[in-house]
Amino acid sequence: MTLDVTAVRRQFPALQSDTVFFDNPGGTQVPQVVIDRMLGYLTASNANRDGAFRTSRESDRLLEESRRAMAAFVGAARPEEIVFGPNMTSLTLQISRSLAREFLPGDEVIVTRLDHDANIAPWRLVAEERGCLVRWLDFDPEDCTLDLARLDALLSPRTRLVAVGYASNAVGTVNPVAEIARRAHAAGALCFVDAVQYAPHRRIDVQAIDCDFLAASAYKFFGPHLGMVYGRHDLLARLRAYKVPSAPAAPPGKFETGTQPHENILGALGAAEYLASLAGPDADWAVRFDRAFEAIQDYEDNLTRALLAGLQSVRGLRIYGITDASRRSERLPTVSFTLEGRTPRQVAERLAEADINVWDGNFYAQAVTERLGLEDRGGLVRVGAVHYNTEAEVDRLVGSLRGG
Repeated sequence: MTLDVTAVRRQFPALQSDTVFFDNPGGTQVPQVVIDRMLGYLTASNANRDGAFRTSRESDRLLEESRRAMAAFVGAARPEEIVFGPNMTSLTLQISRSLAREFLPGDEVIVTRLDHDANIAPWRLVAEERGCLVRWLDFDPEDCTLDLARLDALLSPRTRLVAVGYASNAVGTVNPVAEIARRAHAAGALCFVDAVQYAPHRRIDVQAIDCDFLAASAYKFFGPHLGMVYGRHDLLARLRAYKVPSAPAAPPGKFETGTQPHENILGALGAAEYLASLAGPDADWAVRFDRAFEAIQDYEDNLTRALLAGLQSVRGLRIYGITDASRRSERLPTVSFTLEGRTPRQVAERLAEADINVWDGNFYAQAVTERLGLEDRGGLVRVGAVHYNTEAEVDRLVGSLRGG
């Protein structure tokens, strides 16, 4: 199937303006179905859970419908493997503290210098608290790919967990997480995957990856501000959650502390419905997600090619990460760069004057900008396209950079 980007854009109220949204790695825009789901919940089903009355029963039904949709979205074996929360960072901190109960002094955790701090700091805090060692997996600054040859040397019988991003939020690299999970398991370790940046671009299948945990954020895949974590059911059942005694004893409820943001969970259902709709009618969530993301990836591959070619044509501009267009499968259409003679903030401000939204700085991936020697120089300019962007918008971006 071929993506009809004109029909796609009609579904997003924000895209009816003249603004170019290349700030997507920090949060995408939402289609009307997400707004309708959230408004519909607040006006017709707004209630707390487990009541005898109609709105509470309807609330329960809708929330579990969203959980089933998110389970299909990541390929989980059962809905109970999906835990909702305010954001990925908070959920990762929560899971890390539960895992910390099982870590012993001298145990080891592996993190990467290519990751967002939300998949580094929680594990460093756990290590500090439990007397564990943190080992760092480096990346090649030439193309910003992980040094997998080094991973085997870092793994040991004391390794308890490997934390890795599915894709870099800073430079767009797609990491071979299935292979990393395989190596972690061979050493007797767990694997925690941050899929926040990957989720809006390509299909996730946690069973194929064989990871133990995977985190994502609905506001990065066209939904509202909401976090979610997949966890293998046996692990979620075994771990001791930080919770009040009256909270459920079984997963996922034991990790969903207090009253959840119900309207946002319904917004996530709307995001799932939107993505599935790109594949046309079908009764099966998984089949529709398969088709939709195949079309999204095909379309975004062309955007990546256009972004790389256009940005490389700008004098004094240096891209960090993979620039070979034949390696598009190894990167997302998230491209970061510096421009000679201007700081990243100056570039972002100049583009903002042209009504083009981009991010500048380190994007909470400080380990990346430090490794590249850019942290004290303002970091990077980040341009992130998704499937509602167009090659005409890429041309507009490139024209603004050349004119600036």
